[in-house]
Amino acid sequence: MQKRALGRTGLSIAPLVFGGNVFGWTADEKTSFDLLDAFVDHGFNAIDTADVYSSWAPGNSGGESETVIGRWLKARPGMRERVVIFTKVGSDLGQPGQKGLSARWIAEAVEGSLRRLQTDRIDLYFSHWADPETPYAETLGAYDALLKAGKIGAIGASNLDAAQLGEALQVSRDQGLPAYQVLQPEYNLYSRDSFEGPLADLCIREGVGVVNYYGLAAGFLTGKYRTQADVERSSRSNRIGSYMNPKGQAILAALDQVAKAHGAQPAEVALAWLMTRPGVTAPIASATSLAQLAPLMKSAELSLTAEDLAALDRASA
Repeated sequence: MQKRALGRTGLSIAPLVFGGNVFGWTADEKTSFDLLDAFVDHGFNAIDTADVYSSWAPGNSGGESETVIGRWLKARPGMRERVVIFTKVGSDLGQPGQKGLSARWIAEAVEGSLRRLQTDRIDLYFSHWADPETPYAETLGAYDALLKAGKIGAIGASNLDAAQLGEALQVSRDQGLPAYQVLQPEYNLYSRDSFEGPLADLCIREGVGVVNYYGLAAGFLTGKYRTQADVERSSRSNRIGSYMNPKGQAILAALDQVAKAHGAQPAEVALAWLMTRPGVTAPIASATSLAQLAPLMKSAELSLTAEDLAALDRASA
């Protein structure tokens, strides 16, 4: 499978990233191992997680996803060299001092992630959320120490707008500090405005790679949520319910139309559309079964026509 350069990190990844938020939540350990095996066997190589995944689930406290990935890596000799691991720091873990992007917390948090992942190096380490209480210089200085120590390979940021990313990049230039080389924004056929425009333009201009989350809008763009009853059966009912409106229905209709023309499924089309977008390196998507994963992986092989793209753009504009 043809890989794509991930910004200026020196990393190359296949055009789809597995979202590991489901590990230890809606996918148990055995299922998670099966999903990861299938993903890598099909030529994909990037796995995204975070130290906070999945603290929201009953009985969890965070770190469950990293722990599952670490056990999978240990059980698969040689696998670590085949995959690119993303994880994040900065979310609130529910204990005093265990949140944000201070140098103190980053130095502590990275050790926990390395231990859970059972590796000595995180390929790409993200700031999960902006931290208005910590100067960019302090955060980037902490990352500089980790880069020099070989504990991380590159840095990125999640959930920054154009002004925030631009300011962080300027601090890097002015103070000779490492720069964010990858952005992880929310972006999909339904939610376009927060990325398209100034933020996408900045990423393209600065050579920042983009691995967007919610590529399937929390599962809505798979087409399996057509009624309120469908929504109520989901573990993400509040989020998915926000898409159940005329715009969402128009997007589903366009996805159905394009999918039918290609003998594909809506999820394939939604991800394939993202893979064509300016600035996007690879969307992130999750699955909790091999049946769900199959169409996601097929998206990398789907070539959309100009007419397909126009129909999707009209429905989602």
